[in-house]
Amino acid sequence: MIEFFFDCSSPWTYLAFHNIQPLAKELGAEIVWRPILVGGIFNTVNPSVYAQRETPVPLKARYMKKDLQDWARSAGLSIKMPPTVFPVNSVKAMRGCIWLGRDIVPFATAVFETYWSGDKDISQDTVLAEICRTVGIDEQKFFAGISEQGIKDQLKANTEEVVARGGFGSPTIFVDKTDMYFGNDRLPLIREALKRRRASAA
Repeated sequence: MIEFFFDCSSPWTYLAFHNIQPLAKELGAEIVWRPILVGGIFNTVNPSVYAQRETPVPLKARYMKKDLQDWARSAGLSIKMPPTVFPVNSVKAMRGCIWLGRDIVPFATAVFETYWSGDKDISQDTVLAEICRTVGIDEQKFFAGISEQGIKDQLKANTEEVVARGGFGSPTIFVDKTDMYFGNDRLPLIREALKRRRASAA
């Protein structure tokens, strides 16, 4: 089993979200999607992220832009840093992912695409309503659902859980509950871990 803790506000998470699906299908692994708020993680255990944003190292920042585009090209995705709103408040979108449960993938994919390719502010109700219409979700039910206290509580609980289990950002990925990996570039290691488990079970 793969647990995928994620927030749509991260471009590296977009890559991992896209790339882990065919990997899991190939190796017969179930993905359990675990929406979180990455800002809650940063506030709790990883505030250095904010310092890096305020005082970036120019050479490193330039390389990271290239690195992101290299990975996007490899995945067949179009990803660009939003020029108007970054970072974005993703709380409503992530509550939506909680509310949708197992039907999460089309909506989450559309959220990623809308923000990371379309430069639209996914914190806005009008944008979320447009996403709902695109993927065939009743927008009135969506907004009613994400306002439920149980949905809000579950998003908070997921965020607290990943921190308690050692996570410090998005995406945080667990194989069989205890084997933790962080980031899109760890997918080759996840592939190896899944193959080892499949071999040992044979």
